[in-house]
Amino acid sequence: MPDIGHDEILVKVHATSVNPLDIKLAAGEFRPILPYRVPFILGHDLAGVVEQVGASVSRFKTGDAVFGRPRDGHIGTFAEFIAVNEADVAPKPINLTMEEAASIPLVGLTAWQVLVERANVKAGQKVLIHAGSGGFGTIAIQLAKHLGAEVATTTGPANQVLVKSLGADVAVNYRAEHFETKLTGYDVVINTQDKATLEKSVGVLKPGGHLISISGPPDADFAKNKGLNPVLRLVMCTLSSGIRRKAKRHNVHYAFHFMHASGEQLGKLKPLLENATIRPVIDRTFPFAEIADAFNYVESGHAKGKVVISMV
Repeated sequence: MPDIGHDEILVKVHATSVNPLDIKLAAGEFRPILPYRVPFILGHDLAGVVEQVGASVSRFKTGDAVFGRPRDGHIGTFAEFIAVNEADVAPKPINLTMEEAASIPLVGLTAWQVLVERANVKAGQKVLIHAGSGGFGTIAIQLAKHLGAEVATTTGPANQVLVKSLGADVAVNYRAEHFETKLTGYDVVINTQDKATLEKSVGVLKPGGHLISISGPPDADFAKNKGLNPVLRLVMCTLSSGIRRKAKRHNVHYAFHFMHASGEQLGKLKPLLENATIRPVIDRTFPFAEIADAFNYVESGHAKGKVVISMV
């Protein structure tokens, strides 16, 4: 049983979900950025019930239903209990099941941070969100539409109906069409894909537009904000030099975003979930005993929306 600090709550985890970030951490891909010491417990999303509160906790009490994403360095939701800072969670939306609530935190926070905080999307702007049928894409499309944007996305032929039902105005079938020749004059592009997709996205933007990637490469600003040492800062700067040069030539802005925990922002998403402005999209739910199968399913790249783990 985890010990809790004065500003932490002990949560009995009812449900969690598998994110590509968990798979990348398991493979050691973010070791320079997130230096976890093995063995450690994976898991970034939670929905559950408060079992105990620390001495300084003021926002929650025993028995409260919550959802959240523990901050970096304190993850571990693939477990029956977790100690989490009270600032990292919010009251669970009353209309959602535990499984539905557990599908939201990481992707919901990422969507909020890139669309609201970084891009400052306004009504009437044009936004391209790559991989619209994925865990992030299904939430980002709905949030962008709520903000009043005209939304385009890329997806396969089998998911055209899904992304349009979520609000996508344009759905590019990447198997038959080239988004870089079909789309033009966009204010914001959110990249979740590979280097080739990132570079092609530059030409979709109008001058002054924003290209934000959540799949890399990291840039110098990210390294500085994370407090990385000078060597790693140089590495990050080198890794992103090509796309930054290309963005500069096209007079657009490039930024890498690595989401951060925020119970406050989840609190802003909560009413949008409760009034169905944003609805969870869950592909499959696995019992905890089959979490390895859940990992394999997410890694296959065929999931529509999120893959959830039921702990109860």
